[in-house]
Amino acid sequence: MKHLLIFGVVVVCAAAPLLAHHSFAAEFDSKKPVELKGTLVELEWVNPHAWIHMEVTDASGKVTKWDCELGSPNLLMRNGWRRDSLKKGDVIVVNGSQAKDGTNVANAKTVSFADGKRVFNAGSSGDPGTPGALTQ
Repeated sequence: MKHLLIFGVVVVCAAAPLLAHHSFAAEFDSKKPVELKGTLVELEWVNPHAWIHMEVTDASGKVTKWDCELGSPNLLMRNGWRRDSLKKGDVIVVNGSQAKDGTNVANAKTVSFADGKRVFNAGSSGDPGTPGALTQ
């Protein structure tokens, strides 16, 4: 009985990452493109998706926090990213798709510096082709 209980716990723990993952179409709307220019607050390097947390200032001076989903850290590394590709305080531009629920959450397709230099492909789950690094 004890072995069965341990086996059950192992199975549940192994399945947890699968439950945390979601499809692009379930959360994001490809018909709601966003371009966000702002200051990087944090690059969160976690599974199953890395996240960019940024502050975007609109024309009136109002600052809004946005969270942008990237691909997995493994995919980002294969696309040329490193943990230090972006640094806190960098001014960046994120292009992607907004969350279906209208919150300040987006799925990033590309990430660029303010001068237009692309960092790398963001490994978005909404991007059918996620080849290596992009250049401009």
